[in-house]
Amino acid sequence: MAITSKRNPVDAFLFSFFFISYYLSLLSHAANTITQGQNLSDGLDGHLISDDQNFQLGFFSPANSSLRYVGIWYHNIQENEPSVIWVANRKNPLFDKKGVLMFKDDGNLMVVAGNNTEVWSSNASIVSANTTARLDDTGNLILSSDDGKKHWESFNDPTDTFLPGMRVQVNAERGENRAFNSWKSANDPSPGNYAMGVDPRASPQIVIWEGEHRRWRSGYWDGRTFSGVPNITSSYLYGFKLSDLENQSRYFTYTPMNSSDKLRFRIRWDGYEEQLRWDEGGSKWDTIQSQPADKECELYNFCGNFGLCNELNSPVCSCVQGFDPVDPDQWYKGNWSGGCRRRTELQCQRNLSSVTQETAGEDGFLDVKCSKLPDFANLEVVTKDSNESCESKCLNNCSCTAYADASGIGCLIWKGDLLDMHQFPRAGNTLKIRLADSELGGKRKLSILVIIIIVVAGVVLLVVFTFLLWRFKTKRKVLATVSSISGGNDNDTPLRIYESSKSMEFSTDLSGPADLSIDGDQANGLELPLFNFNCVAFATNNFCEENKLGEGGFGPVYKGKLPGGQEIAVKRLSVRSGQGLEEFKNEIILIAKLQHRNLVRLLGCSIQGEEKMLLYEYMPNKSLDCFLFDPSKQALLDWRKRFTIIEGIARGLLYLHRDSRLRIIHRDLKASNILLDEEMNPKISDFGMARIFGGNQHEANTNRVVGTFGYMSPEYAMEGLFSVKSDVYSFGVLLLEIVSGRKNTSFRLSEYSSLIGRAWHLWNEEKAMELIDPSIQDSCSRDEVLRCIHLGMLCVQDSASQRPTMSSVVLMLESESATLPLPRQPTFTSMRESSIDTESYMESQDIVSSNNLTVTMICGR
Repeated sequence: MAITSKRNPVDAFLFSFFFISYYLSLLSHAANTITQGQNLSDGLDGHLISDDQNFQLGFFSPANSSLRYVGIWYHNIQENEPSVIWVANRKNPLFDKKGVLMFKDDGNLMVVAGNNTEVWSSNASIVSANTTARLDDTGNLILSSDDGKKHWESFNDPTDTFLPGMRVQVNAERGENRAFNSWKSANDPSPGNYAMGVDPRASPQIVIWEGEHRRWRSGYWDGRTFSGVPNITSSYLYGFKLSDLENQSRYFTYTPMNSSDKLRFRIRWDGYEEQLRWDEGGSKWDTIQSQPADKECELYNFCGNFGLCNELNSPVCSCVQGFDPVDPDQWYKGNWSGGCRRRTELQCQRNLSSVTQETAGEDGFLDVKCSKLPDFANLEVVTKDSNESCESKCLNNCSCTAYADASGIGCLIWKGDLLDMHQFPRAGNTLKIRLADSELGGKRKLSILVIIIIVVAGVVLLVVFTFLLWRFKTKRKVLATVSSISGGNDNDTPLRIYESSKSMEFSTDLSGPADLSIDGDQANGLELPLFNFNCVAFATNNFCEENKLGEGGFGPVYKGKLPGGQEIAVKRLSVRSGQGLEEFKNEIILIAKLQHRNLVRLLGCSIQGEEKMLLYEYMPNKSLDCFLFDPSKQALLDWRKRFTIIEGIARGLLYLHRDSRLRIIHRDLKASNILLDEEMNPKISDFGMARIFGGNQHEANTNRVVGTFGYMSPEYAMEGLFSVKSDVYSFGVLLLEIVSGRKNTSFRLSEYSSLIGRAWHLWNEEKAMELIDPSIQDSCSRDEVLRCIHLGMLCVQDSASQRPTMSSVVLMLESESATLPLPRQPTFTSMRESSIDTESYMESQDIVSSNNLTVTMICGR
């Protein structure tokens, strides 16, 4: 008899469920490991995934490439393309999808192409062939045997990325450890031109190399942080840590403060190191810090040997006290790579007579505070004796050029040249540079030979001076018009030019210096080259129309070329100009005394009868408005260029307001008065409207309002009150124009009275990104743009007292961590709110139209 039974449907379902779950769990458990005899083929199943689902190993192709590589990337991050942290066969890509990751007979991992050609191997020395490869939760691929011994790790053979959990070896005997090598390009993982790692000599530091040359370094490790990166903080619990291994070797590790954060460091293909953190909310990688920062002083040895770099100075490079440029011509042209050399030899290096030796003072030390200590071309870390100071050790060593007693490091002594010196606004260490006594104010008795040389030189100079004076007196051509332009005075005119008591000679090229003085105690006079009219006419091809660059209230501007080949821009005062004479006097005195990389340079002037001209350095890219408001050229100004221009303008204004010998209010800052050199660096021009303030003067009043509508602050336009905050307001308008690519006055006929009104409404509604010029939306940094818009709104506040100073503006631009206060709503933010009829207001003013290099005047009734 046949016995049959029927399975309960519920039991069958449960059996199937547990059966499937069992095998899925086996698959899931095995997904992070492969063993001898197993392969990973290029395809959907050819991958490993770490237990915590954070990392994945498999085959991938970079963007815009069909080449195949075996790599590791973040598994659970949704991106357009994977964030690759490690590549196996970066030197030998696969050309199809037939590649396989498999084990060799000796237990090593290898990648083979479709024709069984080996393109990569782990190349470990393995005794046992019974090995396993596992992708762990840190992103490390580990090759080990059954006894747990690790034979090879991807963390010990990295590509361009450093992850928490990695160890970077620090071994002075082995020298530099160039652990990380950049990709060749954004889409090519083959080895690039940049490397990042640790130089362990003396005190360890992180270094970026470009080829065989240093590009950037972090400064020395002081036990808590890297002393050359003042904005990075650390502790023993979190951040970088230098640890010791059992074999007396050392290594750097990094521990994030929040263990759940996805953090990585990498050396980019373009030579920048960056620290990235994954933002789950924004689904993007945020850049926490990047080195070298976007500053010239961050670049290695930017100012050359014995040159000191400081971003707050202008120029940024200077020779340390007691040193002079090796090549003065190149140095003053802005090429500082040649560096500086010692002016007076140290005491132990001199070959002096016994008399001089007895009277020469001992060497001393110059303190350079807030320093990134120099690189260790010849550096040693000295263990100090209890009875001998670090200073004594340096003085007792004739080859010692500097020392520092650095906290956390000890006594550092440099021999030979000092390389890569960088001075910070704050933090850093104090460097003691060894100088001869005379360079520190010491007095020495001169030898008889030196006295004889000085006397002979004095006699020669006296003879030459007498001869030149005789020649000048024989020529009767004198600058008669200097006294004429000094006549008359206006209560609103801050400057007067007096006729020089010196005779001046004209030649076919250059007449020599014009000695001009400023009314009051603000200056003792200056020398400005005076050019012959015929020379200027020849340089501009007799002021031909083809050489005309533009025309404004001052008059026409021409391009010219001097006999030596130097290109110039010539502003020719128009006889019919409604402004001109006083502005000419103002500019010829004022700008000649100002020297800053972000101010246009005045080369000279020409005065002959009614002809008055100013000669400037030529700016090949003309003015900012030519690019900013031209739809066909806007795209040439990407966000990085615009941000550089914003920073340059801010530094130029800071120099005028605080750092120059005179306190200057520009009063006509606008896009057409920002000139661009061949590298698109900004230079503030047109100082015809500028005013000089005394040492304790902060505000002035005028009955003659000058400037350009749309850039003038409310208190200046309405009451004639102006101060440094008037320029801050104009800067705020200009900043919003640079971000938006729109003129402030282009919104007059819209629902907003101005660009300021539109910016306020968008910022207040948290839609500030809609203000951005569409041509830069893809290239801009969201955080930087929003900070600039926020800063612009602070600068255009109605009350001058609520606007920041330019020193605060520069700090807020350059510091990502600076906290910006909330701005107050401007009074006129829409046509409905405005209590002034703009058109009738403008019709009641005497407005002179402006062009490229122009001065625009608005004279109140």
